[in-house]
Amino acid sequence: MNKTFQCNDTAMTVVVAGETLPWMETDFPERNVSLGLSTAPLDFPINPWDIMLCMSGTVIACENAIVVAIIFYTPTLRTPMFVLVGSLATADLLAGMGLILNFVFQYVLSSETISLITVGFLVASFTASISSLLAITVDRYFSLYNALTYFSEKTLHYVHLMLVSTWGVSLCLGLLPVLGWNCLDDPSLCSIVHPLTRSNVTLLAVSFFIIFIIMLTLYFKICKIVCRHAHQIALQQHFFTTSHYVATKKGVATLAIILGTFGSSWLPFAIYCLVGEREYPSVYTYATLLPATYNSMINPIIYAYRNAEIQRSLYVLFCGGFQSNVATHSRSPSEV
Repeated sequence: MNKTFQCNDTAMTVVVAGETLPWMETDFPERNVSLGLSTAPLDFPINPWDIMLCMSGTVIACENAIVVAIIFYTPTLRTPMFVLVGSLATADLLAGMGLILNFVFQYVLSSETISLITVGFLVASFTASISSLLAITVDRYFSLYNALTYFSEKTLHYVHLMLVSTWGVSLCLGLLPVLGWNCLDDPSLCSIVHPLTRSNVTLLAVSFFIIFIIMLTLYFKICKIVCRHAHQIALQQHFFTTSHYVATKKGVATLAIILGTFGSSWLPFAIYCLVGEREYPSVYTYATLLPATYNSMINPIIYAYRNAEIQRSLYVLFCGGFQSNVATHSRSPSEV
């Protein structure tokens, strides 16, 4: 490994454990560091992109740890709606911890085995996060489409089924690199994310697009149901009040924010997984992966902290009591 990076006729090397190591191995473009990858000569031996990913993971872990603790320790938050929100928060919590561990293992305990385990852990966590978003969308749809029978034993059964499917599929996808679907033995098969193969990231990207299309379809149907309900109320009252118009507009705007946040976070990385090659500068991988992690940072704000019961639990947690004017009714799933 006695390679050096030449820049303006000046050798740039990093000395580790008595050996001279290259900071960037341009002679071997197929070799990427776990989750990506040094792209330019730096004045210090830590990639700033990795620092930003680690910071993102720290914020994600802290935000979602609070949500998980509140749902776990609050007896009233046991409805199917909050079970799915708890699943989402757990997945994002694990994703945040995975980003932190990836940074630690990459610069402290670097090895191919640890790299495989870390990448598999991150794949499983982010897959569970995206799948939990789909499960919440399905739950919202059924809460409106079957409003009269939503609070029944049947609803609890299909929520449990969605949870088992979500985490089962996520675990399987995370185990694939560990069980042998990786490019450690054949670097020519590597993708933009080492050590995942090109076919592996293609599978993940296609799965994302399928989930995104399903969510688009369901939210479009939810929007139609909301507008139809508002119109029926207006007909019953013989006029469409300003409050009905504002409520309908707010509901549609909320759906647009949810889909816009999810799409803008993950679409760039999913598209780059399909079109990117291992020879491309890894700055492109970082520039698309970092915004994807922000989705796990925004999820608790959209799906948890806006809920009245969780807000009240937060107030109890940090202030030791709650205000009497805080709403005590539970929101419907469509309001979360």
